[in-house]
Amino acid sequence: MASAFAHAAAALAISRLKLINKPAACLVFTGIVLSILPDIDSIGFNLGVPYNSFWGHRGFTHSVTFSFSISAVLPFIFSKVEPKARWRIMAFLFFCNISHALLDAMTTGGLGVAFFSPFNNTRYFFNFRSIKVSPLSVTEFFNGNGFAVLKSEAIWIGIPTVLIYIISLLVQQIRRK
Repeated sequence: MASAFAHAAAALAISRLKLINKPAACLVFTGIVLSILPDIDSIGFNLGVPYNSFWGHRGFTHSVTFSFSISAVLPFIFSKVEPKARWRIMAFLFFCNISHALLDAMTTGGLGVAFFSPFNNTRYFFNFRSIKVSPLSVTEFFNGNGFAVLKSEAIWIGIPTVLIYIISLLVQQIRRK
């Protein structure tokens, strides 16, 4: 998996894409949480859930179905939102959540991502796999190869995130003029 830092950075970049004009801080925070949420399945390692099973790591919680389901329900929690804006919120939350699986499919380790679960539990990787896989344990991350993971993520996730941010600022300035 990519680290929680990388998943959060991806959600911040998505928040700058103007799916929602000036998203509220609570919505951006929700997007960050959703970008990390698929790794809730890593609890299964402690419960004896096999890695390659439906509920295993990078299984159902990393699927398009899961992303769509959770992003379809959450906009209704934001009850003060106009009905038309719910579609944009849903799209924003979907992209934040599915970004997790997309980044994981670009890592150097694991069994792949079950994008099409529950209909097809085959695990997939992208051909581009340059993001170093992050240890699941916080202890392993900080005592092991966490620096190598962060360096890899700085290149493959950090730089594009910063570029998206800069471009969004430039577009805002152009629109103001």
